[in-house]
Amino acid sequence: MANKAAKQIARRNIAILKRTHLTSLSVHALFLLLRIFLYSSPRSSYLIYAALSSPSIVFEFYLERLGRPGFAPDGEMRRSGEDLEAKGLTEYMWDVVYWTWGCVAVAGVLGDRAWWLWAIIPLYSAWLAYTTFTGMQQGISGLSGGAEPAAGSSNRQKKMEKREGQKIQYR
Repeated sequence: MANKAAKQIARRNIAILKRTHLTSLSVHALFLLLRIFLYSSPRSSYLIYAALSSPSIVFEFYLERLGRPGFAPDGEMRRSGEDLEAKGLTEYMWDVVYWTWGCVAVAGVLGDRAWWLWAIIPLYSAWLAYTTFTGMQQGISGLSGGAEPAAGSSNRQKKMEKREGQKIQYR
């Protein structure tokens, strides 16, 4: 059972990537079929679609490259790929992919005005950057704190400070 964790990550990544590609193909095919056969769309509609769905496609292929496990010709796994459920930037890329799929589906059904939903992605990015910056500021200011106990200290810590180092007696 060597590399059990790596094999689990590889199996999970393969399943995630397969599901991602099938969902992406379905959503984009739905949009194009609705636009071609049900609605008479101007050329600008397809340009907007190409411009706003391209970040999702780029992220999808990047996640494919990042998470796809590598196998040797004899079937042995050379690398498991990065964990596609990791926090941080990977999580943000999945958010962009999912939100873009939603925007593509809604724009396919409701029309070009639904592309304004895509504007939430930059707003979400700005909010993440702001909360990260303020959290970092609080962390840095906490490093320079003095000997005073923090306002959010636990009850146990408060009791110990009241006792001021009382010794526990053993019997």
